[in-house]
Amino acid sequence: MNHKLMGLLIFITFFSGFSMQKNKENPPNVILILADDLGIGDLGCQGNPWIKTPKIDAFYQEAVRMTDFHVSPLCTPTRAALMTGQYPINNGAWATFKGRDALSEDASTIADIFKANGYKTGLFGKWHLGDNYPSRPTDSGFDTAIHHLAGGIGELSDYWGNSYFDDVYYVNNQPKQFEGYCTDVWFKEATRFIAQNKEDPFFVYLPLNAPHDPLIVAEKYAEPYKKLEGKEISSANLYGMIANIDENFGKFHQYLEEQNLLENTILIFMSDNGTRFGYSRDGKFGYNKGYRGIKGDKEEGGHRVPFFIRWPDGKIAGGRDVNTNAAHVDLIPTLAALCHLSIPESTPLDGLDFSSSILSKESLASNRTIFLHNRQDWRPPYYEDGTCIIKNQWRLINGTALYDITKDPQQHQNLADKYPEIVVQLLKENKVFLNSVKTNKTYSELPLNHIGSKEQLELKLTIQHAIGEDEGIWKCEQVAEGMKNTNNTHAIYVEQEGDYLISLRRWPKECPGAIWDVPHENPKNLFQYKRITPTKAKISIANQILEKGIKPQEEEVVFTVHLQKGKTFLINDFIENETSYGVYYTYITQID
Repeated sequence: MNHKLMGLLIFITFFSGFSMQKNKENPPNVILILADDLGIGDLGCQGNPWIKTPKIDAFYQEAVRMTDFHVSPLCTPTRAALMTGQYPINNGAWATFKGRDALSEDASTIADIFKANGYKTGLFGKWHLGDNYPSRPTDSGFDTAIHHLAGGIGELSDYWGNSYFDDVYYVNNQPKQFEGYCTDVWFKEATRFIAQNKEDPFFVYLPLNAPHDPLIVAEKYAEPYKKLEGKEISSANLYGMIANIDENFGKFHQYLEEQNLLENTILIFMSDNGTRFGYSRDGKFGYNKGYRGIKGDKEEGGHRVPFFIRWPDGKIAGGRDVNTNAAHVDLIPTLAALCHLSIPESTPLDGLDFSSSILSKESLASNRTIFLHNRQDWRPPYYEDGTCIIKNQWRLINGTALYDITKDPQQHQNLADKYPEIVVQLLKENKVFLNSVKTNKTYSELPLNHIGSKEQLELKLTIQHAIGEDEGIWKCEQVAEGMKNTNNTHAIYVEQEGDYLISLRRWPKECPGAIWDVPHENPKNLFQYKRITPTKAKISIANQILEKGIKPQEEEVVFTVHLQKGKTFLINDFIENETSYGVYYTYITQID
């Protein structure tokens, strides 16, 4: 039993009586809907003049809106902050690949907390916080998890051949074929979970993969926007994906109402970062509510997102704006306060409780500082470069550029020389924060993929998550085209001493084919396939360096190694014309 589970059991035992007494008066259900790459200006209720989102707009009219709500500007960091209540630089998941897109095994999640307080917990959609034990949803507090792998449907770590329609998703880690469009499936399965668990309080995490690219949707949703494409907007399909989300939200909302669940449910709609295709940086296409910056940017449009919350029984309703700064790390303390959840004092949290603000009692501390540190690498983020420090109306970017967001939403006027004392103060706060971060082991220790565990008998590793100095490979079509990449290192923890089989492959097991050749079948005819001709395969693990030749018709090269318990690195390469490049797919199993 790992330390996290042991601690959770102790916590449940110690607090169960206390939690039951606190929550005995009909605890609220909680549903968190998280859109993917839906920006601050991608909804009608946010002022977009072209998009039609009547169902979400109606919810907006009834909800309390956090108008100054901030997340990280990329997928994984935001999800990690929501799940742990810690900044990504504190929880270790600050990048979308290269081994830094997974939770550590000791991470305590919002699902762990709800579960320990008697809630049924379910996830439906995009996890992007680890595909292997001990970082999967089911290892992180979720009773039920139906999701795709990696950061998006159709990525190379996901089930090969997924294309948004009629895909294979994972049901508590087992692949299962589904029918229909991805967003429809997530809402349908969430509804099914609620129907089965509505007699108990439930926490539903509904992290959509839309409107993230690839921009795929049924024609009927995109058609109304075709006439605007290339003139006012960049993509009719993007708007169609949002329209589909809106339709699903409306059906889901109606179901809750019909089941008499709506009044005592905390329902949240938000996004994980700024838009990617809804607004062009030059302002030529789209709408961004007057802000500069899109997904991945330090500017406001990269991290300020919609956040709407409603709970009629808890007097959180009425169509009201709350304008104080708030952030993704605040969700755990806020929901804990609203739901009277018990949290162990040892749980590390960076956020603040903003429940008093949404209950109209008092404002969240106006002088609080929000820290956004981002780096797309396995090494820690920089102290100042790539950062945005938020305090009241101020935004300090890269430690040098200071903006007053209320007077200058486009962030064109650098006020650092005019207000040097504010720059000095924010940098001082940032330094204090980072000095505390460096004491956290996740700052320097990579999340580990466990082998030899009964929780996962076969470990699948992909080049998408490999550590290295190269640019990322993350698409199936890149593998199909034979794109080469030098990223080749994986952090491993061996749970049991023993003999292990390490299989190196070009193609995943669900799409078999020879390393030199194309797959036996071309699922859904999605890609153009090209041959590669590596003549050798090589691994290095636990002071063992092994090499084998590759025969033209071999589907895999298998090595047998004896490993001691503990941490190690696996380095794996294909070698072609004396040039080494990372292996696309690696499978590890223990020999009984």
